[in-house]
Amino acid sequence: MTGCDKKLGVIFDMDGVLVDTAWAHRRSWFDLAEKEDLDISDEFFRRTFGMQNDAILPMLRPGLSKEQMDRLADQKELRYRDIVKERIGLAPGAEALLKDLKHHGVRLAIGSSAPPENLDVFWNRLSLASWFDARVTKEQIAHSKPSPETFLKAAEKLGLAPARCAVVEDAVPGVQAGKAAGMRVVAVTTTRRREHLTQADRIVDNLSELKAADFLALLNHQS
Repeated sequence: MTGCDKKLGVIFDMDGVLVDTAWAHRRSWFDLAEKEDLDISDEFFRRTFGMQNDAILPMLRPGLSKEQMDRLADQKELRYRDIVKERIGLAPGAEALLKDLKHHGVRLAIGSSAPPENLDVFWNRLSLASWFDARVTKEQIAHSKPSPETFLKAAEKLGLAPARCAVVEDAVPGVQAGKAAGMRVVAVTTTRRREHLTQADRIVDNLSELKAADFLALLNHQS
C-alpha cells in the first residue's frame, strides 16, 4: 500500500451527532406547523429527523409546488437558526474523539442533509475548520439520505475509497445511507432508540464511548 492507500476517513453527520440540535429542529418544525396549519407529531418528527426538507414537506402537505416547498423550507430553517443560537456547543465526547482521530492521521468530513447556512452557525464558533478536511451539505447533492450520495461525495472530497471510510450517524436514514455507500457505520442513540439502529456495525449512547482505535479496528477489519 502507498501512504495514501493507508489513509482512513470518518464522516460525521452534524445534527444529533456532533451537536445537540434535535430540540431546535423540533421547535422550528412545530412553529412552522402552527403557522401553516400542518399536522405534525413527535412520532413524525422522530421518524423523519435526518431527512431533507424536500422529502419531509410533501408528507405534511402533498401536492406542494417547488416554490411553495422552498418557501416553507426557508421559513423552517430561518426559525431553526434563530432558535439554535440559544445553545451552541459540541456534543459530549466530540472534542476528545476528534482530537484522537486527528492524532492518528484520520481524515475527517461532515456529511449533512442540512443547508450550508445551518452548518455555518457552528463552523466558526466551534472552530470546526480546525478539525474537518471536508464538508458536504444539502446544496451539493441531488438526493438526500437514505441515498448514499452525501457520504460518497464526502469520501470523494477526502480522496478516499468508500471502503476506507466510516460514518457516524444518529438517524435511521443516515445509517441506511452509510451502509448503502459501502461504509462501516457507528450509530449514536441520541435521537433514536437502540432497536431502531440495528443496521449499524456498532451502537453507542454518546461519542464519549468512542476512540480512534475503535474506527481503526472497524476499517482495518473491513479492508
